[in-house]
Amino acid sequence: MTMSFNDLTQRPPRSPRVRLGGYVILPRMLDKCRAELEDKAGEYHYDCPLDQRFLTFAGIDAADLKAEVAKGLGDGQILTWINTKATNKPDEHEIAQWSAFREAAAPADNDSRTFVNGLVKGASGKDREDVATWFEVLDLDDYATYGGKA
Repeated sequence: MTMSFNDLTQRPPRSPRVRLGGYVILPRMLDKCRAELEDKAGEYHYDCPLDQRFLTFAGIDAADLKAEVAKGLGDGQILTWINTKATNKPDEHEIAQWSAFREAAAPADNDSRTFVNGLVKGASGKDREDVATWFEVLDLDDYATYGGKA
């Protein structure tokens, strides 16, 4: 079976909020990995700092995961592999807590806030108070990049 991939030169990966096995970030990371394997990642990068947050929490090596994704496995099969191979074995409540924390994470220092403010203004053309978390910034940037009016 060959798994289809997202052509990230045509549309964005899934939102970082989308969950697989309770994990935020994971479906987006898989979209980027599949696109990179097909040389269709565009501006997106697999194993970026956001992806590394998941990889570290789960205890998964990025290269090993990429090799599994390259086999054409679906999301459910990849999740089964992760649950088997992960060096960390978080319980369901730990995954839920980590995912909620990641979803609420916001820039914590002045340099990061300045960076985010620039991204938000670039994506929307104006200052916005409703975009505060990293996930909100990514969702806005994805939307604006592919023709949405923010």
